[in-house]
Amino acid sequence: MTTRIMDDAARVLADPLAYTDEKSLHEALAHLRAHAPVSWVDVEGYRPFWAVTKHSDIMDIERQNDLWTNDPRPLLMNAEADDVLREQREAGIGLRTLIHMDDPHHRDLRKVGADWFRPKAMRDLKVRVDELAKNYVDKLVELGPECDFVQEVAVNYPLYVILSLLGLPESDFPRMLKLTQEMFGGEDTEFQRGSTTDDMLAVLLDFFNYFSALTAARREHPTEDLASAIANARVNGEPLSDMDTASYYVIVASAGHDTTSAGIAGGMLALLQNPGELTRLQNDMSLMGTAVEEMIRWVVPVKEFMRTAQADTEVRGIPIAKGESVLMSYVSANRDEEVFTDPFRFDVGREPNKHLSFGYGVHFCLGAALARMEINSFFTELVPRIKTIELAGEADFIAATFVGGLKRLPIRYSLK
Repeated sequence: MTTRIMDDAARVLADPLAYTDEKSLHEALAHLRAHAPVSWVDVEGYRPFWAVTKHSDIMDIERQNDLWTNDPRPLLMNAEADDVLREQREAGIGLRTLIHMDDPHHRDLRKVGADWFRPKAMRDLKVRVDELAKNYVDKLVELGPECDFVQEVAVNYPLYVILSLLGLPESDFPRMLKLTQEMFGGEDTEFQRGSTTDDMLAVLLDFFNYFSALTAARREHPTEDLASAIANARVNGEPLSDMDTASYYVIVASAGHDTTSAGIAGGMLALLQNPGELTRLQNDMSLMGTAVEEMIRWVVPVKEFMRTAQADTEVRGIPIAKGESVLMSYVSANRDEEVFTDPFRFDVGREPNKHLSFGYGVHFCLGAALARMEINSFFTELVPRIKTIELAGEADFIAATFVGGLKRLPIRYSLK
């Protein structure tokens, strides 16, 4: 029997508060990459898992999607939540988004929205995205000389983009924002609806009820938007189940804006903390493409996903038994010293940049092109207009192990 490697540093991956202190988090992850890149984690309240922190190991796992499956544990949750959601899925009533699925069902469902995120669709959408980017930079001018960049701009700009794509009425945008913050901020005392599993399920039920009504409306009166495409989609000749339809909406409406807002807010903080890179970008706007990729690498809005072994296997020579789960730390992979030169330097010209912020393989983020375009459009509008900009207080991070980033970023500035 091989002795399991257990390194206390890996416990941070199950601690939502650890993600509010980036310096300590990265110190722990650097230690793991060097000394225990595959470590067994057994902490109170969670089912044990293997923490995988090296870029190459995560890519290997993502490639082997038959061996390593999303079901039954696609992301880190406490044991009670794992049990409740598993029971719901087995009963056919649980949330089942693309991140919960494996092929062939994942492949079939992914096709439903794929055309809306292809290059042609992105080109058609770019005019609207650029217009919204200008609107929100103009709003910064109106709000100045100080504001909370996260709450005034970063959360709202991508929200308007994705919900406009879905075709939701603007009057419903605040509701979607609140539900998304409650879902992804369920471990943060400021954003959570409550501290129990029932509170989390209540948030999901609110999502389900909203989107069930939307589905009925779009099936009765189809429109030219993504919501209608989802509501009227067919897989193998059959309409989607109510749960699959609602789940599709949830992942698009929530992940489609919350991750991008984290990227924009974190990208802004990175520029503020590295003023030389901001100046470099202002002097050479042709670097915007690589700058956007560096922001996405640096911020890592999606912190982790999990996979479960369908057969006895190994990672980096460590035996992993059938049924055991691994947590893939994208935060760690994006600072892997074997992949990135000077990984703790924010470099707007970094190339190549093989970050894993969008995942890899068959589960590569469906909305990656849209996220890149939104971030690019916003900073392309903002950066040339900056005369002065600086932090006006402490940056504050969300306590979350799955999707997270800044919840406050006070800035002081003057714009053209």
